[in-house]
Amino acid sequence: MKNRIRVERAEVRMTQQQLADAVGVSRQTIHAVETGRFVPSTVLALKIARCFAKSVEEIFRLDDED
Repeated sequence: MKNRIRVERAEVRMTQQQLADAVGVSRQTIHAVETGRFVPSTVLALKIARCFAKSVEEIFRLDDED
């Protein structure tokens, strides 16, 4: 699964910690999601998308092998 979290954060000048606080997870979780080491739950993906006022599909997309 690919994601645009790092790009979206950069556009609004948001740190990983700020996003983590906004969605109720640790900064390490945000880092793991951004780097593709952790696939977020549906609830977390929705919260992240809501933070950026985007749809889940605008933030996350499946790879061919997913």
